[in-house]
Amino acid sequence: MRYATITGWGKAIPPAILSNADLETIMDTSDEWISTRTGIKERRIAEVETSDMAALAGRQAIAAAGKTPEDVDLIVLATCSPDTLLPSAAAWAQTKLGATNAAAFDINAACSGFLYSLIVATNMIKGGTSKCALVIGSEKLHKYVNFRDRTTAVLFGDGAGAVLLEAVEQDEPIGLISSEMGLEVGTEELLWAPQSGISGYTDEPVTSNRAIQMGGSEVFRRAVTMMADSSERVLAEAGWEAGDVDLMIPHQANVRIIDAATRRLGLDESKVFVNIASYGNTSGATIPIALTEALEEGRIQPGAKLVFAAFGAGLTWAAATFQWGDRITPIEDYQVEFPSSDLSGIDLIQANLEYFGRNDVPGDGAGNP
Repeated sequence: MRYATITGWGKAIPPAILSNADLETIMDTSDEWISTRTGIKERRIAEVETSDMAALAGRQAIAAAGKTPEDVDLIVLATCSPDTLLPSAAAWAQTKLGATNAAAFDINAACSGFLYSLIVATNMIKGGTSKCALVIGSEKLHKYVNFRDRTTAVLFGDGAGAVLLEAVEQDEPIGLISSEMGLEVGTEELLWAPQSGISGYTDEPVTSNRAIQMGGSEVFRRAVTMMADSSERVLAEAGWEAGDVDLMIPHQANVRIIDAATRRLGLDESKVFVNIASYGNTSGATIPIALTEALEEGRIQPGAKLVFAAFGAGLTWAAATFQWGDRITPIEDYQVEFPSSDLSGIDLIQANLEYFGRNDVPGDGAGNP
């Protein structure tokens, strides 16, 4: 049988930090409030483009698999913050990688985007269209954030993560064992950036409607249900019990959502990987960043049974069970290096602050109105 397994992994974390203490200087919030409501302590702010981070994370994943960019025949980039709509961010990343033999395209399913991309790339490998696919999640979300709006500004950050999928022929199942993805109709305006696309091109001046807006309490409720229910379904399809799971890697949006969803699944917190405190919500990048760090920390062993789950704007959701292979260490190391800069996180959001003005928007600092 033909399967697709992860042979390489990588991440690209911008060096500039925007801490909760920094946010206290520009809005009515506090570290205690943000931490207790979201689990977030700091987030990263990128000076480079989405495709730059994608290429850096991708190159590390390719090296970890012992491959070269020329070996890659497919690039699927999950992002809702592309450099340009035409061409895709994947096209820019392909050039920066030098992946001259690859087809490349973006998938925008917001925070579910990486799992959507992983499922699509896996099925393209199983179907024979691809042999070596690079799946990336990369986001520069701070460009969509109104840092005067405390309901959303505390939540989001920038970063990228990637995995390399390769075709293998074997009898025993490996890679994605079961998966699903979906979208709840009629929930588009629960989490959106109204003037971020063509509908925003009007004769009227662009306003703060360019920024992410969210109905926090309703998104929270639906997110817990989506992640728990979809995880239960893919576990049942795989024939796994909750006790069989070695590690769950959920989308990192809010630690309370993660806790509530995993409690419903009956998973012990020791079997759930959480790194939201350091990065916030990086949308399509959260799961590949977390997967890379789980491997670095020795949380994934050969043959591990993994569960992934995510939800995002749309509202989209996705979940998957994944049977890990034998290798848990990189074949080659690639040290990700961002361009040298003295700019801090606060420095990098100054243009954003000026754009959106000086008036705070009421909210509780946790994405709730």
